Amino acid sequence: MPRQTGFTLVELLIVLALAALLMSAVPALFSAALPGLELKAAARRTAATLRLAQEMAIRRGTATEVLIDVESRQLTLATARSVTLPTSLTLQLEIAARDLQNDQRGIIRFFPDGTATGGRIMLTYNAHGYQVGVTWLTGRITIAPWTEP
Repeated sequence: MPRQTGFTLVELLIVLALAALLMSAVPALFSAALPGLELKAAARRTAATLRLAQEMAIRRGTATEVLIDVESRQLTLATARSVTLPTSLTLQLEIAARDLQNDQRGIIRFFPDGTATGGRIMLTYNAHGYQVGVTWLTGRITIAPWTEP
């Protein structure tokens, strides 16, 4: 009689028990990584909003503004979109004094030639995060890691 190959019931139960044990550890790993993922996603959404404003200014031939509200953690692009950042993040804004509406609100403006008024937005969680910068001369938008001093 030829011997049949396969797994026994005991072997299958052991494998299922190990798989259940590993699956119970996975949510803890995801929750530990979540603030970092949320922070990076917020930085990318911020940069995308600024890039859209720049593209709109060039396409329409008129200045386009992005209103940054630190208190409500919101970026508003006139007539196109509004982005609300997570409440777990700290938001800081550095722009020219003439573009500040008050201590909590300011504007970054893009012009038809692609240039901008410039500035940077810092998004942080536990003293680490990203800065989204806008170079005034070229209008270049960059995302870079940032640590609070």
